[in-house]
Amino acid sequence: MSALTLTNIQKSFGGNQILKGVSLDAQPGEFIALVGPSGCGKSTLLRILAGLETADSGDIVIEGREVSQVQAADRNIAMVFQSYALYPHLTAAQNIAVPLVMRRLTRTQRIPFVVPLMPGHRKAVADIHRDVREMAASLKIDQLLDRKPGQMSGGQRQRVALARAMVRRPAVFLMDEPLSNLDANLRVHARGEIVELHRRAGVPTVYVTHDQAEALSMADRVAVMIGGSLLQLAPPQVIYDDPQHIEVAKFVGQPRINLIASQVEENGIIALGAERCVLADRSLPADSQVTLGIRPEFVQVSRSGEAGLPAHVDRIEFLGSEIIVYCRLDGIGETMIAKVTPAEGAGLASGAPVRLSASAEHIFVFGADGTRLASAPLAENAIREAVHG
Repeated sequence: MSALTLTNIQKSFGGNQILKGVSLDAQPGEFIALVGPSGCGKSTLLRILAGLETADSGDIVIEGREVSQVQAADRNIAMVFQSYALYPHLTAAQNIAVPLVMRRLTRTQRIPFVVPLMPGHRKAVADIHRDVREMAASLKIDQLLDRKPGQMSGGQRQRVALARAMVRRPAVFLMDEPLSNLDANLRVHARGEIVELHRRAGVPTVYVTHDQAEALSMADRVAVMIGGSLLQLAPPQVIYDDPQHIEVAKFVGQPRINLIASQVEENGIIALGAERCVLADRSLPADSQVTLGIRPEFVQVSRSGEAGLPAHVDRIEFLGSEIIVYCRLDGIGETMIAKVTPAEGAGLASGAPVRLSASAEHIFVFGADGTRLASAPLAENAIREAVHG
């Protein structure tokens, strides 16, 4: 049974539909990254899950309990915000203790000067202090417990916010771009820390980010959201190697995927230079518009020969272990990007004529509506048979 299930979540603001029937599930201990461009609805979905917003329709089930109408405080969910939302007048220890104080002490027990007189108060406070120290030690921030947020770096505040979320032992972790305020080096280090903490906690985590590198490197499964719709939910390698929609292919991958407009020939054949592939569904009429997608690492650059699409090198980016070559296709004017090794790129220069090609097995075919069309490489000796049935 899934630990978390969202079914057909819809939400509109002022007549603008932000979420268009989003459904997903998370297994116990699974890390799911919600990724997409700004404004796609991922943070709204997270706030609905947390109980901070109300969905127009749809169901939310956590550990078998329907919580769509349950108050945020009663959902047993911990959330880490982009701004960390630490109380500036409290120490790190006091910030971490807040959810425990709210859950374990009554309103009367929280009144200053009265609490020492309440029965059981001393033990409850001692237990809270113990849990705070244990959580701080596990995150290696025990030396920060007496500091206030203004006395800490961004990375230290981030760890305190994580400790506050984890100390309550929630049923679900929610994280809304918690690394966006960190510098690049610290952000890379913090990714590993969050993944390790997630594994220790053993509860499902939903992590919102616009950074595809974070999503692909951290998550068990990635949910790609575009325009309020969940286009694909799959493991990172599947998202990259087998995108089911052109928007998924465009969003995931650096450098961006190459997209070239093309037409369907007779019997579902599609050509890119000398390479040809055939659609599994042969019913698509000839001259139908499709888009071919090729990842830059599968574009082959040659300096001579007749094979391939004629082009000229526009510019070159040297990145150490790899070279990004931007080429302009002759007669078309479209840019095509290739990712090559330094050895393969040696001698290339701006303005140089080249030939670009890609194996048919590495070509994605997308229909006019953006959905992926099943296709397969077509061997040269099988073309005649395919054309004539």
